[in-house]
Amino acid sequence: MSIFFLSDVHLGHDEPEKETLKLRRLDKFFEMVASEGEQLYILGDLFDFWFEYKNAIPKDHLPVLFRLQKLIDAGVKLTYITGNHDFWLGDLLTTQLDIDVHRDQASVEHDGKKIFLIHGDGLAKNDRGYRVLRWIMRNRLNIFLYRQVPPDIGIPFAKWCSRTSRAHTSNRPKDSFLQEYRDFAKAKLDDGYDCVICAHTHVPEIIRFENGIYINTGDWHHNFTYAVLGDNGFELKKWGNQ
Repeated sequence: MSIFFLSDVHLGHDEPEKETLKLRRLDKFFEMVASEGEQLYILGDLFDFWFEYKNAIPKDHLPVLFRLQKLIDAGVKLTYITGNHDFWLGDLLTTQLDIDVHRDQASVEHDGKKIFLIHGDGLAKNDRGYRVLRWIMRNRLNIFLYRQVPPDIGIPFAKWCSRTSRAHTSNRPKDSFLQEYRDFAKAKLDDGYDCVICAHTHVPEIIRFENGIYINTGDWHHNFTYAVLGDNGFELKKWGNQ
């Protein structure tokens, strides 16, 4: 049985037609995972926006929650690494769906391979503006204050902020940032990991260093890529028009 890795689906970002396409492809992917996999790691940003109030969640994402429950019912273990669009996860995934949730990163082992998993936002040291914004958005006081805003106001506003953040990310030069991710992975491999898997950049790549492998899962927004650990070792694959 294989181990699958997926990230950056950004459900809720696109116009209805593209959202329908993403969900249809996600359905087929989940069917494959249910039949061939024992575990699925989601490395953040499954949702374009997620914020849990005490008694409310974004209703647009109920369909994918049902799909995750079907995967679990099929015997697949799910682990979620929070990303920059969904770090406001509360306890719903854990208490209601039995999904193992890790904040930002996790260290796991499969088939004797030590694997480091991270969404990766904030890794690029040159992106100082985002690093400041990240601190503000994750401040406990700010989160508490935001929860005082009624959901019908807070959720649309947060969606607007999400689109604005992505526009900033999309327009910045990528080469220097991508190299920082590779350097980060190389340092982790030097620390004894066999594989480092990141997300966030939306640029899929797999690099085989002398002492291990670096994979970026890309995204399920433009590239429809994912990683898998199976009989052929670590691979980066692209989902077609299935």
